[in-house]
Amino acid sequence: MAVQKSERLLNLLIMLLVQRHYVSKDRIRAILYPDSSTDAFEKMFERDKEELRSLGVPIEVGNMDAYFDDEPGYRIRPDELALPDIALTSDEAAVIGLATRVWEHARLAEATTEAVRKLTALGVPTDVSALDIAQPRLSADEPSFDVFWEAVQERTPVEFGYRRSGATRSATRHLQPWGVVRYSGRWYVVGFDTDRGEERVFRLSRVQGDARKVGRPGSYEVPPGTDVRATTVRLAPVPTTTRVVVLVREGAGLALRRDAESVETGVSGPDDRTAWDRLVLDRRSDAADELLGYADDVYVEQPVAWREEIVRRLTAVVERSA
Repeated sequence: MAVQKSERLLNLLIMLLVQRHYVSKDRIRAILYPDSSTDAFEKMFERDKEELRSLGVPIEVGNMDAYFDDEPGYRIRPDELALPDIALTSDEAAVIGLATRVWEHARLAEATTEAVRKLTALGVPTDVSALDIAQPRLSADEPSFDVFWEAVQERTPVEFGYRRSGATRSATRHLQPWGVVRYSGRWYVVGFDTDRGEERVFRLSRVQGDARKVGRPGSYEVPPGTDVRATTVRLAPVPTTTRVVVLVREGAGLALRRDAESVETGVSGPDDRTAWDRLVLDRRSDAADELLGYADDVYVEQPVAWREEIVRRLTAVVERSA
């Protein structure tokens, strides 16, 4: 149910965002709520609108025809939804990074395109450039991300192999996942470890092989008042700071450029398709998730171990999708 609601809200957001004119309530119902009765549609539509507005989405109401007082229509103006230039702390930026990567992730990317596909099939003019405010990039999440994300939504236990830092062999673990969190540049899953009988946090990059859901959906409940991010901060290793040197394509990596200690322009890069700049950054932990999101626009020079880790994870993603 949670996944269906999330997809419905996302589809409504995109439907109202990509059209140049107001969208009538009847059109919204026909495309996004086709199987709902009139009463059910009215309740869900009002609830969905209010939920989007509570998240800061400016849904505008206006007349469909400027010359006639007909039924109201709805739209979202991209210029009002786009954020102004803001300064974020590292923790705030991590939250934004999580939201961005969830948007990009393959499973939810299918949901973001559904409303656009239906609109196009019906011949409705759309402006997909309005979606550029999200600046989506290649998703390069951990291969096990899907399993844990779905298990959280379904409340289904997960079994997986896990290798702790410094260990030479992996061990089988059993978890009732409460949430998936991006913290200090890494993905973590938080939940109740049924083998240890206590709450634990696991780094997704250390999951070995295929994680798999076991047991029945809805077979456990998350303890009331649980804050998965606070739990991650409390249980995860204390983040350290590392000096990072990366090559970035000219015109790319704006967020990295804003944080850079220094920028050297016009340097030699791994290819000659574009010019390259060298950035020196100070990053907590290994920041692999952040750098992976830039795909081939970024090349890590130092530390070498980071570059090797990124190659390993990209290779795992490619092999999994082959």
